[in-house]
Amino acid sequence: MTAPATLLSDDLTASAGESGATGDYAALRRLVQSAGLLDRSALRALPRMVTVGGMLAVGLTVLFLLHNSWWQLVTAVFLAAAIAQVGFLAHDAGHQQIFRTRRWNDRLGVLVSNGVAGMSYGWWVDKHKRHHWHPNDVDRDPDVGRSVLAWTTEQADQQRGLVRLIARHQAIFFFPLLLLEALNLQVNSIRRLPTRNERRLLETVLLGAHAIGGVLLVFWLMTPLHALAFLALQQGLLGLYLGVSFAPNHKGMPMASSDTYSDFLRRQVLTSRNVRGGRLLAAGSGGLNYQIEHHLFPSMPSRNLRRARHIVKRFCAEHAISYRETSAFSSYAQVLRYLRSVAPTT
Repeated sequence: MTAPATLLSDDLTASAGESGATGDYAALRRLVQSAGLLDRSALRALPRMVTVGGMLAVGLTVLFLLHNSWWQLVTAVFLAAAIAQVGFLAHDAGHQQIFRTRRWNDRLGVLVSNGVAGMSYGWWVDKHKRHHWHPNDVDRDPDVGRSVLAWTTEQADQQRGLVRLIARHQAIFFFPLLLLEALNLQVNSIRRLPTRNERRLLETVLLGAHAIGGVLLVFWLMTPLHALAFLALQQGLLGLYLGVSFAPNHKGMPMASSDTYSDFLRRQVLTSRNVRGGRLLAAGSGGLNYQIEHHLFPSMPSRNLRRARHIVKRFCAEHAISYRETSAFSSYAQVLRYLRSVAPTT
């Protein structure tokens, strides 16, 4: 693998559809582009970057000031939220949403993803690119591949031992398992760091600095008991935060295969779900609650997704394409309901 490729750029999406339906996507893209929603501007992204950087600075300052105290658990909660926001920033950089050039997006992405969030930018970009091309495709989307959780009955039947027991009751285990998601991402970042990535050395150094430096800092400031409690809470809540932000996007939506949908537009819309909640939810989830618009236009700056929603929703209604939008509570209920429906047959 070479350096991370631009994630499903609009040049690719413009040619992604097949005969007939390509015109639908092209027409929608023209509407969005004419509204200026695909324009990228680092200056307009600066307030968000400053806010996220400020959150980190406040969290680290409090960490040093409180030193060895059980109040540090409050700091752990705050830093979990701050680092999740860093993760959303890395996500936007990976989608080339911030700067106009790939070089600067990737530089920012490597710095904040590896150095601050502890996750390999190169590995994640490759994985996420495949998800965007093939959402909910059990054969091609790594996010619905068989793991601890099963997303199809066939996957559940293949589970063995303890994992098979979890598959029988996975709706119950879903949220507790999300507490391990940050650790899972960090371990996979180390195990699957791309071997031919031109930034492999830089990524390795930054991942090592994050892992070793972070642990040493916490144990230097606190007693072992305080430090272990801090790390467990911070990592657990980081995983939960990321998990509850990403889970409503596709989980419980129709599963797909390569030939399920005839074109790019319908594949992206019909396998995605938007979550209502206004500006606060959008800020808290990095704009991922507008998942339909994000999948249709991955390089669109996340701040523009809310405005694009009105255009896309109206376009889908005019072309009889089901546009799914629900509340946060309902989205989680749908995810859990789907997980309960997927279980081993014997």
